[in-house]
Amino acid sequence: IQNTRFSSAQNVRDVWPRLKAANLNTVFASVTWEQIEPIEWQFSFTEVDEMIKDARRNDLRMVLLWFGSFKNAQSTYAPAWVKRNTARFPQAEICTSAGEMKPSDAVSVFGHHAQLSDSKAFAALMQHLKEVDGQNHTVLMVQVENEVGILGDSRDRSRLAESIWRQAVPADFLQGLKRQWSELNATFQRNWTHLRMISPLEMMTWEDLAMGDPSLLDELFMAYHFARYLEKVAAAGKAEYNLPMYTNVWQNYAAQDRDTNISNVSGRPGDYPSGGGVANVLDVWKIFAPSLDIIAPDIYLNDYASSCATYRHCNQTLLISQQRRDEYGARRIWQAYGSYKCIGTSPFGIDTFMTAEDNPFKRHYALIQRVQRFILTTQEIETQTGFGFYFDELADADNQRHDTWHHTFSHWDLKVERASWLPNSTGFGMIIQLDENQFLLIGWGYQVSFTTKRSGVQFTGIRRFDEMAVVAPFARGEMRTLRSMMNNQMPEGLCVAVMPGSTAISGGGAMAPYGSGIALCEPYTLLEGNLAAAG
Repeated sequence: IQNTRFSSAQNVRDVWPRLKAANLNTVFASVTWEQIEPIEWQFSFTEVDEMIKDARRNDLRMVLLWFGSFKNAQSTYAPAWVKRNTARFPQAEICTSAGEMKPSDAVSVFGHHAQLSDSKAFAALMQHLKEVDGQNHTVLMVQVENEVGILGDSRDRSRLAESIWRQAVPADFLQGLKRQWSELNATFQRNWTHLRMISPLEMMTWEDLAMGDPSLLDELFMAYHFARYLEKVAAAGKAEYNLPMYTNVWQNYAAQDRDTNISNVSGRPGDYPSGGGVANVLDVWKIFAPSLDIIAPDIYLNDYASSCATYRHCNQTLLISQQRRDEYGARRIWQAYGSYKCIGTSPFGIDTFMTAEDNPFKRHYALIQRVQRFILTTQEIETQTGFGFYFDELADADNQRHDTWHHTFSHWDLKVERASWLPNSTGFGMIIQLDENQFLLIGWGYQVSFTTKRSGVQFTGIRRFDEMAVVAPFARGEMRTLRSMMNNQMPEGLCVAVMPGSTAISGGGAMAPYGSGIALCEPYTLLEGNLAAAG
């Protein structure tokens, strides 16, 4: 929810019931350094404690966002005693487009005291969390800092930073990359092939590594040092209370994976925070910040699926730490959960909806709650047994983007399209293979056709298509049949199952399951010679 909400427990007290009514189960809430340590060495956790109690009262869990040294590449939430003492806590400096040097509104990652003080405060917070919540586990996870990096320039050009820039490249940097070279993503390998050939004994400086676009080298330099900075902070916290930890990433909005529905923006390091965990340097973060369990993308202007794929690199757990809060964003979470084994999606500013009914995520999260056991089970399986999809509004007849999705389960080829009765409507959902010839269809506004890759098949049909309901408690995954949709509920002569909209269609036949959004479907085949086969 909005960062300013959590400046006091009273300020957010009326929001909790709305969030619960909108079917959320976990709230991402900020805790700031200035809030808990307004005077050095004097800690206050009163507001944090009250918010944790309020979350428990409303049966909600929390992910705490630690706004320490950095929030959106600035030191906005550092205490006044840090901001005012630039001798002890030096600021980063940038070179403007006009060639002028100016201080950044951020502490420099090259200042040792900032890292120590931030680590101390974060460790105190984690120690306190263990004392007040170690048994209840209301707080599930902690974000370390927020969208770190340098804005306005590709690297920190302060005196401290320049001295490091001119020193020999650290041996652990070169050796760490060489050890894991085969696992590094293609973008990194392409940009930095020559790093494999450099020995620490050569004592090359960072500047000596230059090849091609100098801003990419600046970004690499900053990524290594930001990763090390956050590693110290995260490790200090984990030493006190070993909760899962992650940091989030302000992505390059002009990258090749940008959302083509959005106008282009500038995309050089410094236009977005240079040194954050974008695709170019994601591996640097994974290697040099091992105490961070997840590097999580914020997805606003980048293509959703491409971002999910990027941050599943090397089988990393996927968490969408921020995303759009409108229906456009809500439809896409099905792809994250179904195709990329995402553990959570966090629409930013979800508290801005004045009623739960106004919240576009309400129906999506309600359906996800009901099928949670099936989603979790398919995510635990190493092979891909589920996939998610969505259909956006058609702006005009020529806009056919994502109008057909294809996926293969064992010998079954599935084609997912908009529901034929709803040719211009939105849709979304997930399909999970429960058994070789049994599929769980989840969602609304689509239809799925089944064809087999097996040879010698004379006929393909559907022998079962039932609307289902999940029996509470949903975590057990127990279902009961509501009704059959065979015969008049399927297009005649086709092996197609239709999941229409969540409301009845005026002026035509309202085809079930428009209610539960859950169905069991079992396709079958007949072999040549009219021999029935199980599939």
